[in-house]
Amino acid sequence: MKIFLDSADLEEIKKAKSYGILEGVTTNPSLIKKAAKARSVKDLEVYIKEILKVCKGIPVSLEVIGSNYEDMFNEGKLLFKKFNPVAKNVYIKIPINPSLKKGDGKKSDGIKAIKALTKLGIPVNCTLIFTPEQALLAAIAGAKFVSPFAGREDDFIRESAGLKFDKKTHFPVEGLRKGKRILNDNGIYSGIDLIEEIVEIFENKDISCEVLAASLRNPRQVREAALVGADIATIPLDVIESLLDHEKTREGMKGFTKDTIPEYSKIFKKSKNKRK
Repeated sequence: MKIFLDSADLEEIKKAKSYGILEGVTTNPSLIKKAAKARSVKDLEVYIKEILKVCKGIPVSLEVIGSNYEDMFNEGKLLFKKFNPVAKNVYIKIPINPSLKKGDGKKSDGIKAIKALTKLGIPVNCTLIFTPEQALLAAIAGAKFVSPFAGREDDFIRESAGLKFDKKTHFPVEGLRKGKRILNDNGIYSGIDLIEEIVEIFENKDISCEVLAASLRNPRQVREAALVGADIATIPLDVIESLLDHEKTREGMKGFTKDTIPEYSKIFKKSKNKRK
């Protein structure tokens, strides 16, 4: 499973890249708003171009803001034309369904925009996936990535049941029980279950579109996404860093450091002196 950073913060991106494990970046309007405020960005176009330069060789997703086919198609073309020449690494994020309210007649505008952009050779990351059916239609339309929102699916299941919860707490893959009933969203028992069903459908149909697990909130959820076959996980920086942590690792480091004899330390000191 590839590791992407879910951030538009240039300093976070540089930090994650310095770790040597970064394989992509995903942004959205909310993340760009957060970064622009935190970093007092004065010229957003210049800022985005700097992100693309730092990420040369790995994909960066930029999202449209329109809520109908024509706007999303034109915005997707504009973003790709304006920013892809910088480092040849832009993917366009299109929502599977841009409807702002039920019954507004725009349900199919997302897949229409995906199809049209794909015909132009523009790679698409289809976002806001909450059902396997949505993922399937996006892949058929030509999306390179589909992004199921695991954490938000967990939130929806708990909210629908009237439960109080902390978003960062672990949600069991098999679902939560309320009395004798297992809570679910039309047969989806958790965000990880959603990812697993999409992976299974794609494997059954031999679909090459990659499943990008999004809205991951903790290390265990990242592990579970990998176990069910997600191709990519996009993760905030604090979660990436928490993947490295374990109290027994720290305990081991203390023991190894304490047990290091002077003769062994001298080997490294001699090497440092030679380099000088």
